[in-house]
Amino acid sequence: MKAPTLQRAYLLLIAALVLIGCWIAPVDAPAREQVNNGLKRALTTFAAARALGAVVSVAQGTQVDATPGGVGVSFAPGQALKPLNELIEQFAAIMLAASVSFGIQLVLLNIGAHHLMSYLVCAVALAWIVVRWRHGRSPRWLQSALIGLLLVRFAVPLSAVANEGIYRVFMANEYQTALSGIEKSPTAVVDATQEAPIAQEGWKDRIERWLPKLPNLKATYEQILKSASDWAERIVKLIALFVLQTIVLPLAFLFLAWRLARAAIREPVARNAFA
Repeated sequence: MKAPTLQRAYLLLIAALVLIGCWIAPVDAPAREQVNNGLKRALTTFAAARALGAVVSVAQGTQVDATPGGVGVSFAPGQALKPLNELIEQFAAIMLAASVSFGIQLVLLNIGAHHLMSYLVCAVALAWIVVRWRHGRSPRWLQSALIGLLLVRFAVPLSAVANEGIYRVFMANEYQTALSGIEKSPTAVVDATQEAPIAQEGWKDRIERWLPKLPNLKATYEQILKSASDWAERIVKLIALFVLQTIVLPLAFLFLAWRLARAAIREPVARNAFA
């Protein structure tokens, strides 16, 4: 008598949890807010990456050209920035992918939060509870259907809330520091390369103006390259943060949710089979 009583109490607990999660205290609104925050961060970082990439591209294409009497003297010190420019382009592409990932999460949230999905989850859960209540067991297809619906309804919002919580506790300060450095970087590049030859100058004036500045120009690009190591470090940190938030943590939470749902729905007999 004791075992059926405990089993029925457990079934009532499952029913209460499903009802509360679907209708009384849904987690969809806070989850949607958290995903929107993540999407804004990804888009802000993408914009910062594109701004830095545009400025570095201009600096990379800067040329010093003096042509005295048909004898060409032309060099492009900015070509030393090519590896950095390629890294920034890859960084921007990853940030765009992260933005798309957050957008997909929003779509999945909207699907799971739809009232028809809540009705379907409640109906299948009720059917599973009734069958278990009467017979002590339920068909495997009914278990699988309920596990799948629970994942669709609850896995994404719970994952979004947990993901944002981990971000705020462990990643927020790192993100703000790295992003601030990236946003300030274009100003440094512009300041370093703002002096350029005037198109209307004659070759004599151009030579007289550029030759005394060649050592300083070289030092300027050396300073940019020196700062590039700091930019690369910040870029790698930001990539790691967004890969964690958009790939690693969502997959980990999805796997955990699947394991919990499977453990909750699994038949008690299956547990005793290994005893």
